[in-house]
Amino acid sequence: MDNDRPIINALRTKGYRATAQRIAISRSALTNRAHPSARQIYNEVRGAHPTVSLATVYKTLQVLRELNLVQELSFPDEEARFDPYMRPHLNLICQRCRKAIDVEDKAAREVVNAASKARFNVTGLRIDVYGICQKCGRRA
Repeated sequence: MDNDRPIINALRTKGYRATAQRIAISRSALTNRAHPSARQIYNEVRGAHPTVSLATVYKTLQVLRELNLVQELSFPDEEARFDPYMRPHLNLICQRCRKAIDVEDKAAREVVNAASKARFNVTGLRIDVYGICQKCGRRA
């Protein structure tokens, strides 16, 4: 597929064969804005590729991370999750349901601008804001 060409090129750049499993894992990780865990990606991909291993999912996510195509979000007491949205933004994280929502905001861009003015090359930015989402707030 032509849509998979960037994924195929990225995998090959790192010396990996662009197998159907790795392409499916990459596609899942790069299109899912819900911040999935490796296990969630594994469960999604396993439907179409029953022989995929969790190790292949982790290795492919590591390659995508090295290529700056996803960022890994680690949280205490839970599995790491992966975010394909690489522009400066806020992660709004619900403390009840654990949902993470990306929000573009000028505050994140201002952090990058301030760092640039200090001649600091920003290679990543993570701003997590914790609270209760609207859906969980209505349930309370």
